Amino acid sequence: MAMTSILVVEDEESLATLLVYNLGKEGFDVRIAGDGEEALLRVEEHSPDLIVLDWMLPKVSGIEVCRRLRSKNETRNIPVIMLTARAEETDRIRGLETGADDYMVKPFSMNELAARIRAVLRRIRPGLADDTVTFGDITLDRAAHRVRRGDGEVHLGPTEFRLLDHMIQHPGRVFSREQLLNAVWGSDVFVEARTVDVHIGRLRKALNRHGDINPIRTVRSAGYALELSA
Repeated sequence: MAMTSILVVEDEESLATLLVYNLGKEGFDVRIAGDGEEALLRVEEHSPDLIVLDWMLPKVSGIEVCRRLRSKNETRNIPVIMLTARAEETDRIRGLETGADDYMVKPFSMNELAARIRAVLRRIRPGLADDTVTFGDITLDRAAHRVRRGDGEVHLGPTEFRLLDHMIQHPGRVFSREQLLNAVWGSDVFVEARTVDVHIGRLRKALNRHGDINPIRTVRSAGYALELSA
């Protein structure tokens, strides 16, 4: 399945870089536009599945970009999440009335933004929400928070579920303990690197409960990878 494509329209370079990094970690294909004019050109060249749109932009404002998108048949149905420093209710209403599907006030949590993106996709374009992911005989259902392997259900704790969810998006890729800590626990939470080993052990045990082939490979001095041939 092709990755869900997101166009981030943000003129603040540091925030744009942060959005690309964090949304990329969530499994989205992210592209950047630095102003409203560039955003409209990029949408013409390649229509994204969703747009994360800053309100205050050079050349053409986010409100005007949203208005123009909604005025054309070929772009009127692209979901838009608007980002803004404006917290007043009147501004929020104005953004939504212009055609935004959701609205987030800066500063915001990257985890919340990813959750809002998935919620908008589920509501507007359910086929893009990727709530169910399959890897070999393992199926992970985000909406139901369930995992199955073959015909049996796999019972996972919340941390093991997030670990599997992250690894299943990047099959074959080797993740260091630090990368998994940042992706699953967050970079602002202090957790010992060895904690990853404990949760990987629990995940393995749950996935291999019935003597199935172990899908998690330990790469010496490097980390862990999810592989069919493990």
